[in-house]
Amino acid sequence: MGLLQRYGSSCFHNGMLIIAAVTSIGLVLVGCSGGEAEAAADAQQVDLENVRVVNVEVMPVSLGEFTGFIRVTGEVEALYDVTVSAEESGRVEEFLVRKGRRVRSGQPIVRLESDLLTAQVDEARASAELAREEYEPQRQLWEEDSIGTEMAFLQRKYASEMASARLATLEARLERTEIIAPVTGTFEDNFLEIGEMATAGAPVVRVVATDRVKIVAGVPERFARAVVEGDEARVTFDVFPGRELVGQVGFVGASVDPRNRTFRIEIILDNPDGIIKPAMVANLRVQRERLTDVIAVPQQVVMRSADGYKVFVAVPQGQGHLATARTVELGAVSGDDVVIRSGLSTGDLLVTVGQQLVDDGSPIRIVQGVRSASVEGEN
Repeated sequence: MGLLQRYGSSCFHNGMLIIAAVTSIGLVLVGCSGGEAEAAADAQQVDLENVRVVNVEVMPVSLGEFTGFIRVTGEVEALYDVTVSAEESGRVEEFLVRKGRRVRSGQPIVRLESDLLTAQVDEARASAELAREEYEPQRQLWEEDSIGTEMAFLQRKYASEMASARLATLEARLERTEIIAPVTGTFEDNFLEIGEMATAGAPVVRVVATDRVKIVAGVPERFARAVVEGDEARVTFDVFPGRELVGQVGFVGASVDPRNRTFRIEIILDNPDGIIKPAMVANLRVQRERLTDVIAVPQQVVMRSADGYKVFVAVPQGQGHLATARTVELGAVSGDDVVIRSGLSTGDLLVTVGQQLVDDGSPIRIVQGVRSASVEGEN
């Protein structure tokens, strides 16, 4: 019995030791599991605190007008730039107007020597007067008294008419010894000096009319159906910063230049103060189309995607906003703006700054209020 008791007591004692050991191990294990959970919770809290919120700017989407423009460069030309040639030969005797002065249409500018023609006119005038004096009595005798022959009557008649015609011809030639301004403008240049010989057909002076000017430009052939006479054109000059003039397309060419694949247009502009000079370079924006009730956005907000094109809009989420991607269909493009045919609705908040930094569903923070949409573009 003593042995059994000693054996039982020893087993009990050992069992207690095992239970205590197991309990200790369990406590150690429980303690270890609690530490890992706390570490995981701490890591999750750190991740939540490190979520990136992107600052963006937005603008409300609304309907409006969209005006498309074609941007080209042109050169100013005078509406009338006329080189006047001599119609009669003769030496340049006198300039009746100083170079650089304005002249009226029909005003004499240059006088050629005319002594010889003047003498011929005097001679022809006398001959015509004599022929008329001889013809008149012959006419009265033949028509009123039937005296003489018809042949004598006709000879006197035709001689008088020939003398009058010769006088008229010489008088016209004498008038042409004065070179006159064909248009109202400025006496811009002379090609001969006093004393030099002018021959018929040789250029003598140049008259430039700049009260109205035309701007000549070449438009790419792809816009052949978009430009018609009467379209509005906005004109600026680098030499006149901040000043914009409005004119109209006065001419559209019927053919395309094979060298640069453009067709010619002319813009007519009033120039009452004369500040626009021929050969100046002009920047043109020619109206291409005008659309109403469309959504137009800056091209910079549109990004290419696997499905085509997309934009981001700000969608309310709790206390903030999320960036949501929208697939859009593009329409007319002009300059910095593009028409959105589908994918956006009025009232959407379009992300205009920061769209490259977000993904679909990214948290965002709207800063600096909202911006208004631009509705006018250029090409």
